[in-house]
Amino acid sequence: MKTLVTGGAGFIGSHIVRWLRKTNCEVVVADNLRTGKRTNLPDNVPLYEVDIRDQAGLADLFAAERPQAVVHQAAMANVRESMEDPITYAEVNIIGTLHLLELVKDYNCSKFIFASTGGAVYGEGRLPIESATEGVRGARLAPSPPPLPFTEDSPPQPKDNYGANKLSCEHYIELYHQNYGLPYVILRYANVYGPRQDVNGEAGVVAIFSGAMLADQATFITGDGGQQRDFVYVDDVARANILALKGDLTGTYNVGTGLPTDVNTLYRLLADLTGYGRKPGHLPRPTGEVRATWLDCSKAGKELGWEAEVDLREGLRRTVEWAKMAAATA
Repeated sequence: MKTLVTGGAGFIGSHIVRWLRKTNCEVVVADNLRTGKRTNLPDNVPLYEVDIRDQAGLADLFAAERPQAVVHQAAMANVRESMEDPITYAEVNIIGTLHLLELVKDYNCSKFIFASTGGAVYGEGRLPIESATEGVRGARLAPSPPPLPFTEDSPPQPKDNYGANKLSCEHYIELYHQNYGLPYVILRYANVYGPRQDVNGEAGVVAIFSGAMLADQATFITGDGGQQRDFVYVDDVARANILALKGDLTGTYNVGTGLPTDVNTLYRLLADLTGYGRKPGHLPRPTGEVRATWLDCSKAGKELGWEAEVDLREGLRRTVEWAKMAAATA
């Protein structure tokens, strides 16, 4: 089955491409190389340097390659940047996805896999201890955040434009399913980390910390570092995409570890792995950042046969080893 991977030269997309090649799947990549790199791809994988906002360019790609399935990873994904430039984010993430959906419909593709975000779609979560004491505190003036961990049935309440973009795309995908019979799987990722995450691109905190620590540069934590996140290793995420592509299911699935880790703990683990001895500085907590989010992934286990296999310490070790090799060859 020939599969188009958008954003396939980027961090997550390039891992998906390599996993697809392991299964002998024919792969084509679309990437504007804004944050992706040609060197992330195997030499024998065709790369079309096209932006998903370019409707004509995408149409030419589909006409030339006629993909049977699409794994849509291309996006602008910086939460803070999305609050500063909401128009560009909507153009890339929403309009770009609609361009793809129209072509998927016209070419009668057999599956559409969409990378959504569990970290931003659900918004702020309520800690278990808060749930237990809610009745003691009495009625609230505003709606209470849903309890953690988030399930696929938790009400989406995005607090940033990136999360709102992804949720909008999810609604459009369901619309295309209802009206045109599009088979789809939406994967709501937790905080993905691992090799090839570019510290200078739309990097997560693992890439930012490890890059600065290995270079013995100053490091900074936003807020008090008590923010809790679900950190999932990139190979586990790529494997979820393969299972979604090969299966016959349609639906939405969380993809994470189900375990919260606060930023201060993450910092200590990376400092230990890199031999970093400096104390972190602190920056103000940015607009749109949630305090706590992690995912219940039991549905993916039951229906996709997927669960995270790489624990945090091992994943961080692999990431740091890759970063050391990348720095040595730069």
